[in-house]
Amino acid sequence: MMRKLIILCLLLYSGASMAQLQFKSGKTGFATFLRDKMIYPGFSKDNCIQGTVNISFKLDEKGRVYSSKVSKGILSELDEEALRLVRMSSGKWQVPAGYDTTASVVVPVNFRLSGYNCEGKSSSDIQEAIRNYQAEEGLTNSVINFYKNIDQAKPGQEAQIISIKNQLGIDDDYLKSRIDSGMKKMKQGDKQGACEDFLFVKYMGSKLADEYLVKYCK
Repeated sequence: MMRKLIILCLLLYSGASMAQLQFKSGKTGFATFLRDKMIYPGFSKDNCIQGTVNISFKLDEKGRVYSSKVSKGILSELDEEALRLVRMSSGKWQVPAGYDTTASVVVPVNFRLSGYNCEGKSSSDIQEAIRNYQAEEGLTNSVINFYKNIDQAKPGQEAQIISIKNQLGIDDDYLKSRIDSGMKKMKQGDKQGACEDFLFVKYMGSKLADEYLVKYCK
């Protein structure tokens, strides 16, 4: 069966005065934008984690996004992808005259997978995967913090960190997949998102992304 990523969105506005607010490319423009730009996070895709992430943001008079944040999330990697997409939509919104630029807009972004054998996954399996991800996230952050502050490391501490990386399965293949993800974002024009991926590789104690950081993230 052909694999498909299905991304649906519904815009909810915080007041009737915003009824004319829409994407510059038309009524279905934002949904098309999401479909074209979406990079479904690997763990969530592999474990059939789906659902809705609500992003709250504001628009200035030129349709540029500011004050964006997750108001209802699922899992950090899905939350971050939804936030990234909204951030990339900056400048693509058409706002009516007299628009209240202090008002918040809430965008529920629905993540759906089709063709990934998700129909056979039980809800308990999915919840277990989410718990595992959240538990491992704390360990991942400990690795990041170590390499960010490696000049303060104690003798022998890096061996413990390497053991944690091995436990998490963070190897060169995984780090190369993060670089690939960063390059996809760079091709989309999302330099910030790409550099975040490249920095992640660096703060895993790897030099694999150094050339990309020098080239794109000065």
